Amino acid sequence: MKKILLFLFAIGLLTACKTQKSSVTKTSEVKEVTEKETVNEDKEKYAVSIKEAWKLYEQKDYVNSAKKYQEGFDAISGKAYPNDRYNASCSFSLAENNDKAFYHLFRLANDSKYSNLGHITTDTDLDFLHKNKKWDELIAIVKANKEFEEKDLDKPLVAKLEKIYTEDQKYRKEINGIKEKYGWKSDEMKAHWEIIHEKDSINLIEVQKILDTKGWLGKDVIGRQGNSTLFLVIQHSDIDVQLKYLPMMREAVKKGNARASSLALLEDRIALRQGKRQIYGSQIHSDKETQEKYVAPLIDPENVNKRRAEVGLGKLEDYVGHWNLVWDVKKHIERTAKIEAEKKTKKE
Repeated sequence: MKKILLFLFAIGLLTACKTQKSSVTKTSEVKEVTEKETVNEDKEKYAVSIKEAWKLYEQKDYVNSAKKYQEGFDAISGKAYPNDRYNASCSFSLAENNDKAFYHLFRLANDSKYSNLGHITTDTDLDFLHKNKKWDELIAIVKANKEFEEKDLDKPLVAKLEKIYTEDQKYRKEINGIKEKYGWKSDEMKAHWEIIHEKDSINLIEVQKILDTKGWLGKDVIGRQGNSTLFLVIQHSDIDVQLKYLPMMREAVKKGNARASSLALLEDRIALRQGKRQIYGSQIHSDKETQEKYVAPLIDPENVNKRRAEVGLGKLEDYVGHWNLVWDVKKHIERTAKIEAEKKTKKE
């Protein structure tokens, strides 16, 4: 399951009309406060339900995950962030509930004009739906949305980047399945990573040609997915390549041709590779002995959410929840001290 781009949804608030009589004004004010409180409560129910739904998905309890997603949507009269609706459709699909899965996917395609053809056609969570006749109908709508969205773009370049995106993501989506079936250190996993590295090398050659001749193109030229593809390929390259294109991406962010949130991920990965602490907490590591996941060493952890907000990232405690982690500043500081002490000892 992959999250798609967020779009803001609106919940209407009724505003009381002012009148000349103070008694009526007070009544209106009370009514307005009550309505606002109700809206806030509903939004809170939504947020809690979505968070629980994701955890259940991670635990492979797809039936209850789907139910929790639906509870969240029902709390705000059926509305939803598009990425949450997409994730709900994945849970419904994995729970083998065709009707609900297609209901949410068609709402995405028709109401939100979902257009990420490359993602939806390669997402293995939706494989159960492929044999249903509704699938072709759905894909036709998504394809039409994509064509409309890209009508003024550089179509040959968009097509090239779409192929690169598919190659970049396809094999990475298969990692968890191979891990569960054969194990992380299995020969099958090693062979799979060799395929990924080979694809990454080929993709990098193509993306470097684009960057070196055309610069970091914005979504107005290559679309949102094409723009994201430039970042993904550089993010998956070695540190020398990342350092080469880091200034270009920083400049692209200033011009509005790249997302600040994507740049933050690149900055974090480079910092850790250089032996420094990350800035935004985007990189999650695993303990080599226990396999326990944790937030990689972070500068000024007390103020990480301020930095994340500045680049459009959500709170760290919500982000780490995707790995069923709890953000604890004190424990993070203790772990970081231990990690850095061990590194120092090894150097000596």
